[in-house]
Amino acid sequence: MLKKHFAKSFDDFSILKRLIAENFRVYAWQYAIALGLMFLVAGATGFSAWMMRDLINDVFIARNETMMVAICVSVIVIYIAKGAASYGQEVILARIGNKIIAATQNRIYQALLKQDMAFFQDNASSDLITRITHNARAASAALNLIATSLGRDLFTVISLLVVMLTQDSVLTAIALIGVPLLVGVITRLLSRMRKLFGREVETVSEILATMQETLQGIRVVRSFGLEPMMTKRMAAAVDRVRKLSNRLASVQAVTLPLLDTLGGVAVASVVFYGGWRVIHQGATPGEFFAFVTALLMLTEPARRLARLHLQLAGASVGVKMLYEIIDREPVVPQLTQKAFQLGKGTITLSHVTFGYRPEEPVLRDVTLTAEGGHLTALVGASGSGKSSLLNLCLRFWLPQAGELRIDDQPLSGIDLTSLHEAISFVSQDVFLFDGTIAENILMGRPTARQEDIEAAARDAAAHDFIMSLPDGYQTSVGEFGGRLSGGQRQRLAIARAFLKNAPILLLDEPTSALDAESDALIQEALARLMRGRTVLMIAHRLASVIHADKIYVLDAGVVVEQGTHPELLTQAGKYARLYDLQFHA
Repeated sequence: MLKKHFAKSFDDFSILKRLIAENFRVYAWQYAIALGLMFLVAGATGFSAWMMRDLINDVFIARNETMMVAICVSVIVIYIAKGAASYGQEVILARIGNKIIAATQNRIYQALLKQDMAFFQDNASSDLITRITHNARAASAALNLIATSLGRDLFTVISLLVVMLTQDSVLTAIALIGVPLLVGVITRLLSRMRKLFGREVETVSEILATMQETLQGIRVVRSFGLEPMMTKRMAAAVDRVRKLSNRLASVQAVTLPLLDTLGGVAVASVVFYGGWRVIHQGATPGEFFAFVTALLMLTEPARRLARLHLQLAGASVGVKMLYEIIDREPVVPQLTQKAFQLGKGTITLSHVTFGYRPEEPVLRDVTLTAEGGHLTALVGASGSGKSSLLNLCLRFWLPQAGELRIDDQPLSGIDLTSLHEAISFVSQDVFLFDGTIAENILMGRPTARQEDIEAAARDAAAHDFIMSLPDGYQTSVGEFGGRLSGGQRQRLAIARAFLKNAPILLLDEPTSALDAESDALIQEALARLMRGRTVLMIAHRLASVIHADKIYVLDAGVVVEQGTHPELLTQAGKYARLYDLQFHA
């Protein structure tokens, strides 16, 4: 799973090099303007410290009134320019960041849509949602950190260091004597920071997973009285995040007191040496105060630069998780060179073996044919491999052995988009999007007109119940169709398949959630829809497959019987026993 991958160690910030290469080039001119404005801010800060020399020497000692006015006007101009530049760079970086977040979220989403079913089976939806929200912001935050640190803080530090060096190089060396110690401490903290950031992201995903399960399974939670258990689970996850956040805060906070301590020692040393020079060597007070001012103004940008490495360590964890999805190649290829050329629509499985884990096959050496233009039924107990067979026909998975073909074309060599355009699929696990009834039916054919939607609903025996709702076809179905009954959701899914009107139909117990009256209507509608089409249907209720052209009986992933309904009854085998249980019990 992806969690295991991102927890592994990685080269120090190497993943950020790719992020910079991909984004700085796209937004080069915006970053150039922002960096120019930051350079102006840094220059204004340095010039403010530089003026302290003239302020002390010419105004307070020499009492030069002209110089006093000039310095005051200069200060006003400098700070107006600095404020405007600060505003401009902040707005530009915010807009760049928002663009990067939007582009990255779209990129992750598109990458998710290309993944195979094994990917979604192995990764929790809460983890993926965390990646598309948290990690996209991590990418933007990392780039903005780099830009502001280089443009604002580094330039400011450099400009102030220039002021300090021009005043006194020895004092500058004294002020910077603790920097190697600070670098050593930060380096030791980095490995701990990476681990803590990674664990924090995992735990946040656990909180999201618990919340998601609670909201989606609220009926089960209420009916089984699971509120105390879910509350305990949420509290445990929240407490883990709290403890991790406290540890992160403790690790990050180490740099600040260390920097303050080193800064205090540096200032004291500078005051001692500078005062000694003024007293005993005749150095001017203006140079000394300019130096001290620059040193004090250097403290805040230096603090931010000292924490930059640690902040980037956290951001790089999110960026790495982002690229793990973007770079992952799906096991089942999405596009191949050959488009699907539909003939009669005959589906053939030849010696197919498949398992979601190769060591645990759910289909074993299956060979069968669903003739084009005919109804073929799959019958068997739950867990016999029927739904897995339909998944293979949709190429959600690839078999470990054997081959699937449609009209003598191997599925592994067919363009996936054109394959799915030729197939309508109705699952027993109905999924509806959070929208209106019309919008959900329209998913079958987005270009359809309203009259086509209503015709499909009539064929699915759904029109009458839709019109009985207050807003008719514009009624909102709610999240996962929660405002509709199971039978209503099933009929909308069938209407969606009717609207698509594909030449191949894969039906996974399409009438399982219908009452007897609706079932009779659907059976009539399906009979009309199936005429002249290839239909592969899973059925637990044998009444729906009595008139099938061919019935295959599966048991533990193996085809044990095949034939028509009368032929299978005469064999007095598994099918006959299932029939007796349903009709003569």
